[in-house]
Amino acid sequence: MVSEGLWSIGELARWAGVGVKTVRYYSDRGLLPEAGRSSGGHRRYGAGALDRLRLIRSLRALDLPVPAVERALERDEALEEVVSGQLREVGSQLTALRWREASLRLLQDCPAGERTERLRLLGAVSVPPDTAALARFWRRILPVRLPARVVSTVLDSVVPRLPEEPSPGQVLDFARLHALVSDPRVERPESRPAPPLPAGEYRPAVLYEGLAEAYALASAELAAGRALREGGAGGALDCFVAAYAHARGTVDSPGFRRGLLPLLARSDGPVITRYWKLATGLFAPGEPVLGALHHHLSVALHAQVEGRAD
Repeated sequence: MVSEGLWSIGELARWAGVGVKTVRYYSDRGLLPEAGRSSGGHRRYGAGALDRLRLIRSLRALDLPVPAVERALERDEALEEVVSGQLREVGSQLTALRWREASLRLLQDCPAGERTERLRLLGAVSVPPDTAALARFWRRILPVRLPARVVSTVLDSVVPRLPEEPSPGQVLDFARLHALVSDPRVERPESRPAPPLPAGEYRPAVLYEGLAEAYALASAELAAGRALREGGAGGALDCFVAAYAHARGTVDSPGFRRGLLPLLARSDGPVITRYWKLATGLFAPGEPVLGALHHHLSVALHAQVEGRAD
């Protein structure tokens, strides 16, 4: 230790347990202010430099890049922002590792004859995956006149939030779902689902807003253990039919309900049916699955209409 309570660069490095080059690097970056210079022009550091250097080392040990360390040392609020950002990045990395692990287990446990096909499916999906292709698929098949807020609501309901810790089965379902919505054949007119009501004969925004309310009621009724036909006046099934009736500018009636059945049967088609078969297992436990709710309501309507016919 030198006089005046100041340390040389070598002494500071020794006390901190780092190399002289490290101290010099941080000094040159302005992260480690000098207390002065010796008569020979050598750097001198005060006692506070050791605490500062230890803080820098702690931040770097957390894998923060040097620019982030610089921001973190400016003020306490900046440190909080940097730590929050690093936590998000680590979370993303962990999710990617879990998807990779589940993908490897999927390949490890599958029959040898299926491995090549599964590799092809997995190779088309990023890790961690995103749902952009699913959202594009729905944007293509939704009516063009839907307001942006309605489109956003629909997408929130039909595009699953992918699990952070997927099972191998969920990885396979998503890979197959991604392949389905990315298949150029679904763009062909014969492959696209029929509109929920005859084209040009209904107001799409009215229909989709009404269906959102019906699905919410159906989810609550099913969670309560009630059959959808037993919901009573104003229940999910009535709301479901009313959505179609209001969209057509007409009223609910036994005749309207009978005429709605073939429309519901045609509206989904094989692509949408396949979509929901693959997507259902990707939704969180207890989360309403719109495809399943729509199916339950359609089945309940069919049972009700057929029951009346009897």
